[in-house]
Amino acid sequence: MTTPDLSPGFLHATRTSYDTMAPAYADFARGELAAKPLERALLSTFAELAAAGGGGLPVADVGCGTGRVTGHLHGLGRGLDVFGIDLSPQMVAVARQEHPGLRFEVGSMLALDLPDASLGGLLAWYSTIHVPDEELPRAFAEFHRVLAPGGYVQLGFQVGDEPLRMTEAWGLEVSLVFHRRQPERVAGLLREAGLEVVSRVWRDRETDGPFPERAPQGFVLARRPVVSGGCDDGDISATD
Repeated sequence: MTTPDLSPGFLHATRTSYDTMAPAYADFARGELAAKPLERALLSTFAELAAAGGGGLPVADVGCGTGRVTGHLHGLGRGLDVFGIDLSPQMVAVARQEHPGLRFEVGSMLALDLPDASLGGLLAWYSTIHVPDEELPRAFAEFHRVLAPGGYVQLGFQVGDEPLRMTEAWGLEVSLVFHRRQPERVAGLLREAGLEVVSRVWRDRETDGPFPERAPQGFVLARRPVVSGGCDDGDISATD
């Protein structure tokens, strides 16, 4: 893949921050999925739907970080051809080291270096959280472009109305903004991008255990419609 365009200023700050903390983040998050059964269930559902509706096309984990979720999807045994894309070269380097059998590339969700309709599924698991509101429609338009008709997109994000700004993590200097959003707003933007919303899940924050959270969590699943005779295929209807 080509080097991503970092012209929107937030991309440079996000990439630099994750480059700085890649090893520390990998150590911290390594066991997170094992502690979150609901998230594992949602990922399993996404994998099953992408395998069934994606026509055998690859699945991209966009904003894959250290590849832990990419590896999880691959390990579900559904035959998915899963690969990861991340803005941070250092996060990609860690992902390649920890998951040597999988493919990881550097790239930006605002300009994916992928052909039109080339994916059977796209996962954006806590990666749109760093995209400002004004750039989110651009990202969702890219998701629509690269998904094949019938392909699925699964998002995970923090729920809220105000962003969180972080300047330090594990004793390291960073500059990150975490944009918290309501599931209804995310679903509306996905619809505006031409995607059908299949489900919305809201989970209260966890305050106990090894991975306490500052905010509730949201998950939205959507699908690129299958066009038949000029109309969207209605074999799966939105639940909201």
